[in-house]
Amino acid sequence: MEPEAIGRSYDQIARKWQELPNKSYGIAQFERAIQFVKNRGTALDIGCGSEGRIMDLLLHHGFHPEGLDVSAEMIVLARTRHSSVPFHHAEISQWNFSKKYDFISAWDSTWHLPLKLQEPVLEKISAGLAPGGVHLFTMVGFDEPGDHGDSGHMGIPLSYGTLGTPRLLELLPKFGCVCRHLEYDQYPEKHLVVIAQKSNS
Repeated sequence: MEPEAIGRSYDQIARKWQELPNKSYGIAQFERAIQFVKNRGTALDIGCGSEGRIMDLLLHHGFHPEGLDVSAEMIVLARTRHSSVPFHHAEISQWNFSKKYDFISAWDSTWHLPLKLQEPVLEKISAGLAPGGVHLFTMVGFDEPGDHGDSGHMGIPLSYGTLGTPRLLELLPKFGCVCRHLEYDQYPEKHLVVIAQKSNS
């Protein structure tokens, strides 16, 4: 699926997303990633959704956060919860960074991009990190690159692209980053959490 189609799928469940029962999902991984951040200034949550709990967490840790989502409905609802936070309705492969960020998260979001966009988007996000900045993201943790489909999540069609873990570990240093943490947090499911940090130079 192309990113715009993913946005339309998430438009359908934007209000349901505000009622997710597991409010702690991913929080431990965010807390771990934030420990690596030295300068808690700017932060960007890619695929921010409508619920607002990640914005709450970033604000609690002293960041000045922004949100970005391909779903227009998600952005509308997110703004009602955090009216002082800047939100961007955009697709990450087409969005241009106007600043460097100390922390960028992409939890269960950029993994929806097709394989052809995975490498350029990873490069773009890496370039958008400030020196020492941290990128937390999830991916499908297969060994081989590929595109995959899913029609069961909350009743909407979705797709996933993955670089494959070996290729990811080749690309991070190429893009000026060091892998700080890899975790199959839902093993045996192939949900892979990655924490990468931009070099200080």
